[in-house]
Amino acid sequence: MAARRRSVMSEDLKYELAKELGVADTVAKEGWGGVSSRNCGNLVRLAIEKAEKALAEENGKPRK
Repeated sequence: MAARRRSVMSEDLKYELAKELGVADTVAKEGWGGVSSRNCGNLVRLAIEKAEKALAEENGKPRK
């Protein structure tokens, strides 16, 4: 049996991002496996953008 990986993103954050990208209905109906790889990539990209923005604000450098 394969070992389970610990998720880097919380489920709440994943659902928040899915709502922003308009794929929350797909997740609700089909689970995460129903989300296209393109949209999964978009979820990761959005998560990275949010993390970078939070770090910049934490360091006193507001970012767009």
